[in-house]
Amino acid sequence: MTKDVIRAFIAIDLPSDVLDSLGQVINKLKEQHPGTSVRWVDHEQIHLTLKFLGDVSSQNLEIIKKIVATEAAKRQIMEMGIGGIGAFPKLHHPRVIWIGVEAPSELDDLRRGIEDSAARLGYPRDRYDFTPHLTLGRVSRKASVQDVRRIGKTLHGFSVGYLGAARVEGVHVYRSDLSPSGAVYTRLFTAPLIEQNGQVVV
Repeated sequence: MTKDVIRAFIAIDLPSDVLDSLGQVINKLKEQHPGTSVRWVDHEQIHLTLKFLGDVSSQNLEIIKKIVATEAAKRQIMEMGIGGIGAFPKLHHPRVIWIGVEAPSELDDLRRGIEDSAARLGYPRDRYDFTPHLTLGRVSRKASVQDVRRIGKTLHGFSVGYLGAARVEGVHVYRSDLSPSGAVYTRLFTAPLIEQNGQVVV
């Protein structure tokens, strides 16, 4: 990858109390499944991804920032509820383990506006319908069938209640750099949403 191309994504951040609660959930699941069957996410880096862009040139990055700023300026500050556990493709056969997000329809409007503009710029549309979620871990492709079933059985009997609310005040563009210890995220740009009185939050 050349120096003027980065991996980037667009996301919403979470408050520290919610991140701490997610960390506690991960630790409880780790206790039940020690080993390498699941690659757990660093809870401090968990975020709600609205759009993964992949490789972005420095020229396109500036356009992406303008897209995010334009779409954010159309939407008011909103709140999301965090809680409940699930998995893709299904709980009994998990590959991605996640915590649910209860969000107003305006969040999907925001995501769709970004998606449409990014598509016009040449970035592929997401293949799946948008299901707001926070990824806790990914089951290793090397995990045995028995391991996957065991993890699924644990998740089926594992209850996660309401973990808290997240106030969405801005949308962020992040750079993602891969390292031996995992991905490192660097915030490059923030676009504020507007208050109900029409003022932009700075």
